[in-house]
Amino acid sequence: MLEQDGYPAGVPCYIDIEQPDPEAATEFYGGLFGWEFEDRVPADLPDHYFAARLGGRDVAGIGSQQPGSPPPQWLTYIAVDSADATAAAVRAAGGRVLVEPLDVFDAGRMAVCADPQGAVFCLWQANQHKGAAIVNAPGTWNWSDLKTRDVDGAKAFYGAVFGWEPSTVQFGELEAVMWRRPGYGDALAPLDPGIRDRHDDAGVPVGFADAIGWLMEMTSDEFPDDAPPHWAVTFAVDGTDEVADRAAQLGGTVVVAPFDIGPTRLATLRDPQGATFSVSSYAPER
Repeated sequence: MLEQDGYPAGVPCYIDIEQPDPEAATEFYGGLFGWEFEDRVPADLPDHYFAARLGGRDVAGIGSQQPGSPPPQWLTYIAVDSADATAAAVRAAGGRVLVEPLDVFDAGRMAVCADPQGAVFCLWQANQHKGAAIVNAPGTWNWSDLKTRDVDGAKAFYGAVFGWEPSTVQFGELEAVMWRRPGYGDALAPLDPGIRDRHDDAGVPVGFADAIGWLMEMTSDEFPDDAPPHWAVTFAVDGTDEVADRAAQLGGTVVVAPFDIGPTRLATLRDPQGATFSVSSYAPER
C-alpha cells in the first residue's frame, strides 16, 4: 500500500466516473471493494458527487451523469501545475479541450481533454484535494493504461504534453510499452524507502520506479473496429477470481475471465451501468 499526499506534475493522480444512477453505483462498488462514501455536493443541489473512501481516505469518486453525456467510463486525472497552461499544450500538440479549465469549489482546477486519437483524460491542478490518498492496496486504483490504434502518435502527444517517455519491455512472448515520468521514482522514495530494493528483488523492468502506466495497441482481434481509443483503469485486489465472482453477484458482468500474465492475475469486468474496468492481483510466487 502506498499513501499519497499529492503527486508531481505529469503523474496520473485520481480517477472518477459519472453514472446515470450514482447511488446504485455506490452499492455496486461499495459491495465490490468495501468502499464507504461521502457526498461532497451540498444538499440543496440536485446532483451527487460521492467520494469513495477506504480507511477514511479518498480513493476515487462517483458523480451524477449529465444529460447527453457519453456512456459511463472511468476517467483518469493527470496532475499538472497549471490546468490552463497544460490545456494550451494539449491544443498545441494536436489534442482537444472538451471542457475548458474550471474551478471545482476549493478542491482544485480541472479540464477535460482528448488526445488526437480521441482518448479522453482530465487535468487536475490540486488545491485542497491532492488526488487519490491510497493506491496499490486491495480495493484501490492500481494503474491507468492507454489503449490506442496509433502508438507512435500517442508517444509523440503525451511526450510533448507531459514529458512521458515510453520503454518497451518483454513479458515472455508479450511485448508491452511502459510509460515513465522521469524523476517520479525519486518522489516516491521518501514515501516508500524500500521501493527500489523491492523492484530489484522482483526483477522488474529497468526504470519501473518511474512508471505511471502502460501504452497498449488496440488490435482487431481484441477490439471491434468501432471501439474508440480510451484510458482504462485497473484496481488492485486480493483475489481476482473472488472479485470477479462477486461482481457478477452484484449485477456486473465478467467481460474477460481471470487469466495470468506472469505473477499478475487479471480480469476485465463491467458494472451494471456499462462502465468497464479491470482488477489485478499480484502473487510473485506464480
